[in-house]
Amino acid sequence: MGASTAQDMRATYRGAMSRFTTGVTIITTRTPDGPAGMTASAVASVSLDPLMLLVCVGNTLATRNAISESGVFAVSVLSRSQEQHALRFASRCEDKFAGLGLRTDHDLPVLEGAVAHFACNVKEEFAGGDHTIFVGQVVSCGYAVDSDPLVYFGGKFGSLCDLSSHAQLAFEWQLAASM
Repeated sequence: MGASTAQDMRATYRGAMSRFTTGVTIITTRTPDGPAGMTASAVASVSLDPLMLLVCVGNTLATRNAISESGVFAVSVLSRSQEQHALRFASRCEDKFAGLGLRTDHDLPVLEGAVAHFACNVKEEFAGGDHTIFVGQVVSCGYAVDSDPLVYFGGKFGSLCDLSSHAQLAFEWQLAASM
């Protein structure tokens, strides 16, 4: 599929990028007025020495300014049961944190039930077109061993397919149907 104009190219680019399966995260920080956060899939590991990762935040989002001003952020990698959190933090609702469980072992808002989390100090901030790229030095992180992540592909949420689990379910279904 080709593109002829800049507008066509942007649409083609968005479509092509939507075919790249990514994890779904909530990026959070703290402000004097309380926590701020957003849904993001543009998160990547940068370095093991020192431990660093990057997040890309839209320049028009309040979370962008909050991270820049606070100098800290957290990344909560969502589980497949947390799709509603992803939708809530992708919206412009007033209090995204209402009723959510937050871990108490961090100075930053980290969502309970996340499959992994990272607390970071901002080390670098770069302009990246209509986004800002924040490179964070990881000061704390953790993960759940037996967890299923929420993934994003083709504009839709989903989960990883565990073929052995599907095969077992199919066997049990066929066995039950034959009785």
